[in-house]
Amino acid sequence: MIDRLVAVIVLCIVLSLPFGAIWVLSGSVALKFIFYWPLFMSGIWITGGIFFWLTKERHWNKKDLPPELIGTPLISILIPCYNEGPNVQETIEAALYQTYQNIEVIAINDGSKDDTGAILQRISDDHPKLRVIQLAANQGKAVALRTGAAAARSDFLVCIDGDAVLDKDAAAYLVAPLLNLPRVGAVTGNPRIRTRSTLIGRLQVGEFSSIIGLIKRAQRVYGHIFTVSGVVAAFRRTALADVGYWSPDMITEDIDISWKLQLYHWGVFYEPRALCWILMPETLRGLWKQRLRWAQGGAEVFLKNLFTIWRWRNRRMWMLLAEFFLSTVWALLFAFSVVLYFYGLFFPLPKSIYIDSLFPPAFTGLLLGIVCLIQFLVSMLIERSYEKNIASSLFWVVWYPMVYWMLSLLTTLVSFPKTMLKSRGRRARWDSPDRGIAQLPSDRTEI
Repeated sequence: MIDRLVAVIVLCIVLSLPFGAIWVLSGSVALKFIFYWPLFMSGIWITGGIFFWLTKERHWNKKDLPPELIGTPLISILIPCYNEGPNVQETIEAALYQTYQNIEVIAINDGSKDDTGAILQRISDDHPKLRVIQLAANQGKAVALRTGAAAARSDFLVCIDGDAVLDKDAAAYLVAPLLNLPRVGAVTGNPRIRTRSTLIGRLQVGEFSSIIGLIKRAQRVYGHIFTVSGVVAAFRRTALADVGYWSPDMITEDIDISWKLQLYHWGVFYEPRALCWILMPETLRGLWKQRLRWAQGGAEVFLKNLFTIWRWRNRRMWMLLAEFFLSTVWALLFAFSVVLYFYGLFFPLPKSIYIDSLFPPAFTGLLLGIVCLIQFLVSMLIERSYEKNIASSLFWVVWYPMVYWMLSLLTTLVSFPKTMLKSRGRRARWDSPDRGIAQLPSDRTEI
């Protein structure tokens, strides 16, 4: 009861901050921040992405062989599954047929209600490299991963979702930095979208290339990555043990483990050559549920570390914290500006907080459009090395900046109250997501 009361008080304080900021700074200054913050972040992503490409990717040849792993260490591929009957066979086979063959595949059936368990058992009868762990009840992805890690025989753990298809060289690319750099605790891969039969699916192809891909590159350049990709990442077991593995009560275990590792001074790398083909929502309802979960996961990690991250030894994480905090302030300011605008249409307001328009000035709108086009061009030039016909997919992304920022706005507004009022210690369990309407054929997984 006391925790709930404190959460409500904190929530009220957080929600009152934007109104106070508008009152102190004036409505015109608040609107400038609202219009220029996306512009500023796009500039950060573009410059970081270009620097990453100049210093690393431009020296890579896509015809090069995957890295040779010195000593041929064993790689354990962990695949937690929940209700993955239609997709799990393709996922398991892609994991088993990696070019690098000193692997074991551990599939954890987390109390699926469909035929996932039976399919896994049938595949394991034909493939000695596959082991299947059957959990009696749904315990959540974090518990499934912890179970798989306990059963694994390797110090290098590649973790993918039960509906993801690994590129044939992905495991080697993911593990190479772990093998060569002893302070790297995790390596995040490069998810590519398979579901693109609707406009929502095509928009996400552009999003992962022109926004998420650039964000990962820029964050790696500037020092820390907000989150590994939950659908494809590799971990060093000793690093996981150092931070207590994945947290069962966090709704997004990938964001949480990324922050835990980096707060303990383990490095997190981004490897764009570690491709993994994934299924994504193609309906508005499915997209909303997914992005709300992501936003809630970010809010949980932010609040969890809010009082401890200020220690001097955690200073390298302050930039990530500042970016997340300012993005949250942006969303709340935008929402309060909309409320004040419509209120001001009918009732008088002090001049300092009066919002006369919700549309950017002509010059600002033109500048935003130009920056978006530059961002798409940069991402297309970089991403064409990893996927055929990427330009045709990026055609649809001209619609995405507004969708991306509006989704960020709405999910932030909903996620923070949900997070603050969430019962402490409650285990996060699986929910079957929207996996799209139609998929690319599996032969498209070749570059």
